[in-house]
Amino acid sequence: MPTGEDKKPISRSRIILSQVLACLALDFLLIGLGMSISFVTMVLPEVMDAKEGLSITKKQASWFGSMAFLCQPLGSIFSGPLLDHFGRKKALFLVNIPHVIAWLLMYYAWNVPSLFIGNALLGIGTGIMEAPSVTYVGEISDPSIRGILTTLTNAFTSTGIFVAYFLGTVLPWRQAALVALVVPLATMVLVLFVPETPIWLLSKGRQKEALKSLCRLRGWAQPEDVKEEFNELVQYNEDIHQCVLCTNEGKELKPCEHENKSMYQRAILKIKYVFLVKETLRPFALVMAYFFFHTMSGISPFKPNMVNVCRALGMKYDSKNIVVVTGAMFILMSILSAVIVKMIGKRKLILGSLLATAGCSLAISVYARSNVSSSVFSYETHTFGDNKEMLPVVLFLMLVCFNSLGIPWVLLSEVFPFRSRGMATGLAAALSYVIFFLAAKTNYNIEYAFHLSGTFAIYAVFGFVGTIYLYFFLPETEKKTLAEIESFYKGNRKIFADDFLINAFRKNRSTNSEANKLMLVK
Repeated sequence: MPTGEDKKPISRSRIILSQVLACLALDFLLIGLGMSISFVTMVLPEVMDAKEGLSITKKQASWFGSMAFLCQPLGSIFSGPLLDHFGRKKALFLVNIPHVIAWLLMYYAWNVPSLFIGNALLGIGTGIMEAPSVTYVGEISDPSIRGILTTLTNAFTSTGIFVAYFLGTVLPWRQAALVALVVPLATMVLVLFVPETPIWLLSKGRQKEALKSLCRLRGWAQPEDVKEEFNELVQYNEDIHQCVLCTNEGKELKPCEHENKSMYQRAILKIKYVFLVKETLRPFALVMAYFFFHTMSGISPFKPNMVNVCRALGMKYDSKNIVVVTGAMFILMSILSAVIVKMIGKRKLILGSLLATAGCSLAISVYARSNVSSSVFSYETHTFGDNKEMLPVVLFLMLVCFNSLGIPWVLLSEVFPFRSRGMATGLAAALSYVIFFLAAKTNYNIEYAFHLSGTFAIYAVFGFVGTIYLYFFLPETEKKTLAEIESFYKGNRKIFADDFLINAFRKNRSTNSEANKLMLVK
């Protein structure tokens, strides 16, 4: 029998394999999430003013296309409590139930209200999925591969978008919904075989189970192989369970005086000491601004009606096939962004993609102004012309490429301090869905008032303004620790970015300030 000195260390490939397998259920969950947020794109053109079967009006279509976004914040509200009470593993199982019901409702939809309820449940299910999907991969992965596993979640969501678009081209929408039902069912089965996260088990006082889970996640190791990491987790668990209110007030009271306060009073104090501080509010404002400009400059506003928009612009190929191609491009761009961000950093990637997105929207606006009749309205198929051109296809695919390189969700996951991360992330995610809803809902009204050319011109303006704003206020967070980012936002700098033009402006302003002081002294 080999001694401790003769024992071979666990191979790196085995450690990585154990974590990749643990993320398998999560990957299926993300595929289902991608399908749920994009399936309406394939349903809408089939049911809007349909001559047979279910039919919805143009006004109903604008609500149907945006309803899922409106309902997603409702799901986000339940996501956090569900995660904390049942644990990460059970939450990964339970969050699929709304989608199972939703896909069945979409398949059996017998009237317009049942169709709307099915779409609303898809939105609620998507909102509930957020916290478990983001939290699980972060808590089970080794720090050395956490970045890759986290970034690749975008690729699996994009895969779901592609699958939804593909199903919409080869099957009637009811049959496509029935096929989509397989994904949440498969996810629920796979969840049965994944481990619970060690940190959640420790938070519930289940140390033996936590150690067993960590051993499995580190290549089916023995307890002595993970002793150091386990001890760090135990210490971390003790630290995060200290009273945040006492910590902020600089007290060390035992027992904690805040334990005697009501839940309502503790909630108010937590908001005051944790959320309403500059290290939380500064990144919160930045993230929400980025979500707003990223959404309003890209394809999100017309995504539910994308098939008809492609037809209205007079694209050469079948619109449904073009949409399928965009789904494939979402996947490729998600993988490419994971590579690019390591090379040039997040700041240049975000600014470059937003500026290029705005440029593409402007180019489509100019094309629509010159080549699309003012009578064309994407919500009325009988207004479409007979012209079929290649140029709008190229411009549209360029818009998809550059917009897909945006990384608002990645930025969201790292800019908030630990104490407020859960609260701020949940609120930011909920508000982002409100932005998506408003963007999709107002698309009908904007196009009705300003035609396709004016619509894309407005989206281009949002993109250009957003680029300028982020240029001045977006810092580089790549290769920065979470502690460094938190410390950065605690500072007193009003211009946060680090850029040669901004630095030159800051240096010039500092020089002028010193010169003024000298003049006053003289």
